[in-house]
Amino acid sequence: MQRLPIFRRVAGGLALFGLMALAACGSERQAEPETKAEPILWEVVDDAGAVEGWLFGTIHALPDGVSWRTPLLEKTIEQADLLVVEVAGLDNGSELTDIFVSLAFDDPPGPLAERIDPALRSQYETLLTKAKVRSDHFDAMESWAAALTLAQVAQASKSENGVDRALIGDFEGREIVEIEGGERQLGIFDTLPEAEQRDLLNAIIAETREYDDDMGRLARTWSEGDGEALAKLTREGILADPELYEALLAGRNRAWTAQLENLFSTQSKPLIAVGAGHMFGPDGLPAMLEARGFTVRRIQ
Repeated sequence: MQRLPIFRRVAGGLALFGLMALAACGSERQAEPETKAEPILWEVVDDAGAVEGWLFGTIHALPDGVSWRTPLLEKTIEQADLLVVEVAGLDNGSELTDIFVSLAFDDPPGPLAERIDPALRSQYETLLTKAKVRSDHFDAMESWAAALTLAQVAQASKSENGVDRALIGDFEGREIVEIEGGERQLGIFDTLPEAEQRDLLNAIIAETREYDDDMGRLARTWSEGDGEALAKLTREGILADPELYEALLAGRNRAWTAQLENLFSTQSKPLIAVGAGHMFGPDGLPAMLEARGFTVRRIQ
């Protein structure tokens, strides 16, 4: 069984896992050459009106040909003292693969097919065919790990086009702060109760039926800077499940907000670049920072 290539693909898209419904915004159809994007950018100011930093909702994988570097974003990159990302070591595939493997195989509860809703098993077989693996390939994996791997099998967007990865390259020689890290990010999934892991597994398999159309739509929504549509998407798909919403979005955002508040107390001005789905709604980072006394205003 060819496990390692699939695991490396999962590790390569690691920052996807924080918000499956929004983070994997790519599609099998290539974008038109030089498709212009204008994704949302916010600035964070203190009560005296001084700029403390910036928030930028990213996409962890994109089709070819999307031009998202606007003049204002380029200026912000130049002005920022440091970059804050979910996972800094996106190019260290072997380390991320090791983390995934170390967590993915603890006490799996039986054959994966038996953990999948009977109505979805034919779609599961379709994914197995696409991955070119046998039906027992995922049996030794915990349900969350199988879910994330199947999501990567289904989507054909390119993590090498990911905005996070490009920004990390832009900040070479400057400080890069990892707000979560690969082990902690995967650990969130690993600690989900089995019932929630199965909800995640079944939801992801169900969504793969229209994955290409959905991912293309999400990429366009991000590129157009449609905040209203992106906010709506934070409550759809797997995030419509209250427990998964809390674990994968709201709880993480609370933890991040506490870290960001400490970071804003320093003299450095950070560019905070995390998955776009973390930016919207009452549990989004802008709303949480405003609740702590900051002013967050959209500038793009």
